[in-house]
Amino acid sequence: MYHRTARVAEHVRLADRTYRVRLDCPDLAAAIRPGQFVMLRLPNTSDPLLGRPFALYDTVLDAAGRPVGVDVVYLVVGKMTGRLADVTSGTSLEVWGPLGKPFLDVGAPDHVRLVAGGIGQTPFLAFARELLGTRGFGGDAPRKRAAKVTLYYGVRTAALAAGVEDFRAAGVDVHLASDDGSVGFRGYVTQLLESHGTGGPLVGCGPEPMLHSLARLATAWDVPCQVSLETPMACGVGACFSCVARVKTADGGWDYKRVCVDGPAFDAAGLVWD
Repeated sequence: MYHRTARVAEHVRLADRTYRVRLDCPDLAAAIRPGQFVMLRLPNTSDPLLGRPFALYDTVLDAAGRPVGVDVVYLVVGKMTGRLADVTSGTSLEVWGPLGKPFLDVGAPDHVRLVAGGIGQTPFLAFARELLGTRGFGGDAPRKRAAKVTLYYGVRTAALAAGVEDFRAAGVDVHLASDDGSVGFRGYVTQLLESHGTGGPLVGCGPEPMLHSLARLATAWDVPCQVSLETPMACGVGACFSCVARVKTADGGWDYKRVCVDGPAFDAAGLVWD
């Protein structure tokens, strides 16, 4: 894990209250893998005191193809993200990572379907690049793992759809859903997915009710499903036990797992949802 103060190379608005911040940190960029996350903290302040977790959105390459920076995308929802939105290029942020584990291995399927709700699309751009074999991560050479990747992305309204063109430029087939019908399918993203029928492995990230619905669909279709949990975290390194999830045990009971070190991606069939 690297812990440093990193220069903000770029900070741009992607959608309503949604921003992408780019950090210069070559060592972290070379080590991080899709599904992992970083903790960010505003320097020289104790308000807020704790860092916040942000998924890897993408890595940034130099002209020689070497990773030199990381991108994270966030939605302004509270004090930390509200203050983060005021950070300008050329200033700095505290960053530590990579944290957590990468996405679970999906094998070599013909088709992987990524299902995102709200700000849940953020871990999927790097993962799509890895699956399609256009980018290597963590020191690995690119290797094609899936013939096709589709993103099903649900938002409350069209103004909140962020990064759609990034996914399309990466070769991902994108289908949108919105609660109010202002973009794409009118309704929940899981309803949109269900209308398209069963297929290959499912990977989800978003609000827990959406993930629970996705897990039920995966069970009905008998397809593998992993979900990346958006559990609030305090430390990010497993010390505080504030981000636990309930998982099934071999004896028919359940136990706690720390999302920050045992996840954030889990097999959906192994989670206790009720």
